[in-house]
Amino acid sequence: MTTIKLRSQKLANDTEIKVLISHPMENGRNRDPISGELIPAHFIQELTIQHNGQEVLSVDMGGSMSKNPFFSFRLKNLQSGDLIKASWIDNWQQTDSAEHRIE
Repeated sequence: MTTIKLRSQKLANDTEIKVLISHPMENGRNRDPISGELIPAHFIQELTIQHNGQEVLSVDMGGSMSKNPFFSFRLKNLQSGDLIKASWIDNWQQTDSAEHRIE
């Protein structure tokens, strides 16, 4: 099961793309409330968005991002059937990706 939800909405002159990622985004400075031990850092380092195989957006992130980050952006000249792909890699080298066809 993917950790990424992708949605799109056609607007007058462009298409709004929404990306929601399920990820703990731990910064390494928080403590476990029961044990008092530091929770290890675990955060997305890079998010990449592709349109029909071409990279259109790359975001470098760090531990200060909130849990389950949400992104929204607009792209021009998208057509029905175009493919949007979102992928991420975190500091533990875990990755995920999801694809969405524009309707």
